[in-house]
Amino acid sequence: MKRESELDDTLTQSAAEQEMWLLGQAPLRKYLDFVVDIGCGPKIVNRTPLVQEWSAAALWYEELAKREPGVADKLDCRPLDPALAPLADEVLSSARFTRSFNHLPSRLAMVELARLVVCQNHVTRSFVDRLKQRLGPHPDPAALFRFCLPSDDSQAPVQIRELGARRYEFRSDSTDFRFHEPVLLKPQQLTDYAAFGSVAAALGLVVGYGSNFLNAVCDDDSGRLVLHNGYHRACALLELGITHAPCVVQTVTSRDELDLVGKPIVVNDPGYFFNAPRPPLLRDFADPRIRKILPIRKVSRVIEVSFEVRDYMTDDYLADD
Repeated sequence: MKRESELDDTLTQSAAEQEMWLLGQAPLRKYLDFVVDIGCGPKIVNRTPLVQEWSAAALWYEELAKREPGVADKLDCRPLDPALAPLADEVLSSARFTRSFNHLPSRLAMVELARLVVCQNHVTRSFVDRLKQRLGPHPDPAALFRFCLPSDDSQAPVQIRELGARRYEFRSDSTDFRFHEPVLLKPQQLTDYAAFGSVAAALGLVVGYGSNFLNAVCDDDSGRLVLHNGYHRACALLELGITHAPCVVQTVTSRDELDLVGKPIVVNDPGYFFNAPRPPLLRDFADPRIRKILPIRKVSRVIEVSFEVRDYMTDDYLADD
């Protein structure tokens, strides 16, 4: 039987993309469906060994709960180096920050990576490797800050197709690709548009990316931090031997506040992530007893947008009513 390191080498040679999973974290069906839908193997899969290795990882988590109770509590969270103040001010004053973190008081801090609680149980191995190469093994404080809290607009390219007169498809390799919002624009906000008549207004359906800041949600009682965004970068940093990284921290003091900023999986089971003796941690992605690396087919995120236009007459009285 091949050791995992040998298996990892085989997968590196046989697959352009790989996914790294934390086994033993519910739901099991999500993992089984992923292997069939995204994996490079046959569509008809013997699921028995998959279930067995998943159950073995779940048992190891039970053992870790006995060995490391409370390990996620009170992780090290330090102030930023004062030398980074100009970069921090740039982030805090940007629309990316003010619009993304406008529900609760938020701060920038240097957070301990290894003991961050994780609610996302898989990352793309090959993307983590590309991020490590991009940052390099010994980044200076400013480079590390920009890696974790980027201010530029460099993102994966987007392919756009017109599917019909009022239907469009946007496609990107980034998992952060998303629909933003509808926005009403004034005529003076339009540039490089040659109108065939006077423009009263324009309705924009905005597609793009998130703020892309490394950020975490902190429980005020336990001091635990659940990583919310930036999983690939956090894994890359940990593998490079970096122990602390700049991060946006939002502190919640109640379930109602968590509803505003937490991911659904955390909101639906906050007791597990904030109170369980030994929840899944970022460092578990390096544990061969838990981690599983799978060859996968390359997939893209697709956003399809359509709209409807109705043109009709109405009575002025009814319109003002």
